[in-house]
Amino acid sequence: MPQLSFTELREELALSIEDTAEILGVSAKTIYRWEGGEIIPKKAYTYILESMVVLRRKSKKQRSDFKFIDLFAGIGGIRKGFEKAVGECVFTSEWDKYAQKTYRANFPDDHPIAGDITKINAGDIPNHDILLAGFPCQPFSIAGVSKKNALGRAHGFMDKAQGTLFFDVLRILKYHRPAAFLLENVKNLISHNKGDTFRTIKGALENELGYKITTRVVDGKGYVPQHRERIYIVGFRQEIGFDINNVKFKNPKRGPKLASILHDPSEPPEIHYTLPIEIPGANANSAVNDKYTLSDHLWAYLQAYAAKHKAKGNGFGFGLNTLDQTSRTLSARYYKDGSEILIAQDENNPRRLTPRECARLMGFDKTRTPEMIIPVSDTRAYQQFGNSVVVPVIETIAKAMRPAILELIALEQSVSIEATE
Repeated sequence: MPQLSFTELREELALSIEDTAEILGVSAKTIYRWEGGEIIPKKAYTYILESMVVLRRKSKKQRSDFKFIDLFAGIGGIRKGFEKAVGECVFTSEWDKYAQKTYRANFPDDHPIAGDITKINAGDIPNHDILLAGFPCQPFSIAGVSKKNALGRAHGFMDKAQGTLFFDVLRILKYHRPAAFLLENVKNLISHNKGDTFRTIKGALENELGYKITTRVVDGKGYVPQHRERIYIVGFRQEIGFDINNVKFKNPKRGPKLASILHDPSEPPEIHYTLPIEIPGANANSAVNDKYTLSDHLWAYLQAYAAKHKAKGNGFGFGLNTLDQTSRTLSARYYKDGSEILIAQDENNPRRLTPRECARLMGFDKTRTPEMIIPVSDTRAYQQFGNSVVVPVIETIAKAMRPAILELIALEQSVSIEATE
């Protein structure tokens, strides 16, 4: 890409100074000073805008075979997988402003990010072929159902789901009737509330909306060095022969190890995460910032905590990993102490993963060349990656669904043409 000034980068992205300040985490006054030539912005800030321009140009060149919407979008992990299957995102909803910041940096769309899905009218959402949602799991209250029973009124699964965020998925599906959908959630959704939550979900999708659904729990360990089981619910508006249980996923027993995602000294330094080093005669350019190494106090606390629970016969404690292992599940609480995934160090206390390593652990970065733009603090980044999906798992599902989506679209188009003749 030809060298562009900071102002040229911002203008190509059609960002206001205020929006740019929000994305970069600086004040609008700082942006004015950069563009006025008073001070020179650090390369890290220019790099973020350059990466966004590259993403924008790439997305404009890419053709699309189907359109999808991205609900409860987080930082765009599900979207990223479906773009690999030649899909185009036409609507995004995410309420968290920090997740919006990361999403916008990595998907510099023309369409805005909508906020709280409960306040969005289904009619204001563009037509789409597939609905995607990593919806939060909430208890389904039986109070409303009991009241309707007492009054002698009929009720259904959709009534039972009211008051939950899943209900918003249902009302959008009911209004738009897209060809297909993919829903993602934690494995425990199956047993939540003694199985009643999952029965409500299936009943609403199958019995009330008429979708043909299949479900499967998939461990992302075949793609990334992390044990991460999630349930995927796939639905089609009519029987098309797709079953997620027939999709071939990589074998979890043969997945990569942590060495594949951890920082390599040959990598160039990256602001905040790694620092430049010079070792004569060695191919070493950078080292992980010492701030990720646990303090003596925290390390002593974690060891004492683990010992206490071990004495009680419990399995609670930290997860200490070497390079040839697979980690536990990365959670949104990782920023607190990093205890579930600690990396052993020869001469120092263990360390946390850096946010860049978390991006690799979730499959956002497939190589050691950074792809994911991380414009938020470490705390926010850990929360966002811990709440996200394993991108290559989604990509596998998307590519498997693609032929069925296109077949159903073509089939219904032909029926529509015949009906008008």
